[in-house]
Amino acid sequence: MKLTSKAFDTNGIIPPQFTCDGKDISPPLSWSEPPANTKSFALICDDPDAPRKTWVHWVVYNLPPSTRFLPEAVSGGITIAQGGLQGINDFRKLSYGGPCPPGGTHHYFFKLYALDRMLALESGATKAEVEAAMKGHILAEAQLIGRYCREH
Repeated sequence: MKLTSKAFDTNGIIPPQFTCDGKDISPPLSWSEPPANTKSFALICDDPDAPRKTWVHWVVYNLPPSTRFLPEAVSGGITIAQGGLQGINDFRKLSYGGPCPPGGTHHYFFKLYALDRMLALESGATKAEVEAAMKGHILAEAQLIGRYCREH
């Protein structure tokens, strides 16, 4: 399984419209065919370069197995148009929160998981809750890394 974006290449610079310096909208993401017995997808975006702890930017889970993309500017809220639920990020929101590093270039890891079941979680789950629920149920995973540095 491969995860890509029309907005930036692997290890490329994330365009400003997908950050706090722009519209702060989610980038378009698409992926290749998952294993045949995939029952749902989960997506986590985080920044391990953040001071003190890995900063969670986006948590999406229970995406239907037929889903192969998320469009640009997925709206915030409990559910998303493609089906699936949004979890809480470290901005304390049920939405995508774009890169907004305090200094230097940070790496943003978009991680997609193909799962053998739907997760028994309500909307608003944390990254830790989603990761715990996925344990032992990951069939495949894909990763896309983008970079961003704020102009000062």
